Amino acid sequence: MKPDPPGTPDSAANSALADEAEGYLLAHAHHDEARLEAEDLCSRMPWLTAAQAEDVTRHYIRQRIDLTRRMLLGTVERAAQLRQEYETRYAALQRALLKRHAAGACAVLACVGGVGVLASLLSR
Repeated sequence: MKPDPPGTPDSAANSALADEAEGYLLAHAHHDEARLEAEDLCSRMPWLTAAQAEDVTRHYIRQRIDLTRRMLLGTVERAAQLRQEYETRYAALQRALLKRHAAGACAVLACVGGVGVLASLLSR
C-alpha cells in the first residue's frame, strides 16, 4: 500500500492521528517518569507509611505533570512567536528580492533600449 501524497485529505487525517498517538505516548512516558521519580523520593524517606508514600507520590506526579504542561505550553507559544517572526521576515525578504529583480530587469531593458537606439543612430 502506497502512502498518501502530502496535501491530500487522507494524509492530513493520518498525520493528525499520528500526532495524537505521539502526544499520548509522550504524555504517558512523562507520567511514568514522574511516578518513578516520586517512588525514588519516597524510598529515601523510610519513615513514611504506605498511605503517606502514596499521597506524596500522587502529589508529586500531579505537580510534575503540571510543570511539564506549563513548560510545553510555553514552548508552543514561543514556537508560534518565532514562526510569526520568521514568516514576517521571509515576506520582507521576498519583497526586497522582487524589487531588486524588477529594478535589474528595468536596467537591462533600459540598456537594451539604449543599445538599440545607439545602433540605429550609428547605422544611419
